[in-house]
Amino acid sequence: MDTLLTLNLNPQLEEDLVDYLLELDHISGFTSWPVRGHGRHGAMSLAEQVSGRRQRIVVEVLLNAVDVPAVLAGLAAQVGLDITWWQQPVTGSGRVG
Repeated sequence: MDTLLTLNLNPQLEEDLVDYLLELDHISGFTSWPVRGHGRHGAMSLAEQVSGRRQRIVVEVLLNAVDVPAVLAGLAAQVGLDITWWQQPVTGSGRVG
């Protein structure tokens, strides 16, 4: 595993994303948690505009960099469009115990 793929998405897409990722053979697991997005990206409801934040979900996946394009290619068709992503190199990982 040499890359960390981070997905930031609308909470309404979470279940479809989980189903999609669990079906992919080259992904052995991932981590997700709720976050609050700040900024001017994407359409915000009136309540979100007033509070200055919107609810999002972040999902992190450790995988081989060569598999990232395949994962990204299926997102629009299998999950939805309100997804921002970024990729970072991982110089080490493992499990203690």
